[in-house]
Amino acid sequence: MNSLQKLTTLGQSPWQDNISRDQLISGALKSTVDNREITGLTSNPTIFQKAISGSSDYDNTIGKLAVLDKNPEDIFFALASEDIKQAADIFMPVYERSNGKDGFVSIEVSPRLAMNTDATIQEAIKLWNDIDMPNLMVKIPATIPGLEAITEVTAHGINVNVTLIFS
Repeated sequence: MNSLQKLTTLGQSPWQDNISRDQLISGALKSTVDNREITGLTSNPTIFQKAISGSSDYDNTIGKLAVLDKNPEDIFFALASEDIKQAADIFMPVYERSNGKDGFVSIEVSPRLAMNTDATIQEAIKLWNDIDMPNLMVKIPATIPGLEAITEVTAHGINVNVTLIFS
């Protein structure tokens, strides 16, 4: 039993703070989940930027979306949503086994919306509906407008991961 597996036996829920299409294609993420080494996954735009720019795994999808005249942000969210949906599917057995305590995968609303309550709410709802997985968490920054959005979004039944908390 490795250190991560030991943590889970002690009631801890280790999450992976990284995702890439290679982890999905190769089965590495599924293997890590199946071995009960991690119980959730989080992502952010920086993680995806590294994954997308450091691999050719996204090139075909980017090409198809660019032909459709999508803007860079729409392309980014299409790529991220596709990966997050696949990851959420991989984590679904963890979610079910734990009765919804573990097995979450999170995606962040655009950081440029951090000071706009209404736009944050709209994007959180769009991500929730587009990805359509019960074990999705939408990351919302803990700004004053973000806190208002968190209240509204949770009232819609959307799982929220509060992020960017500084003191």
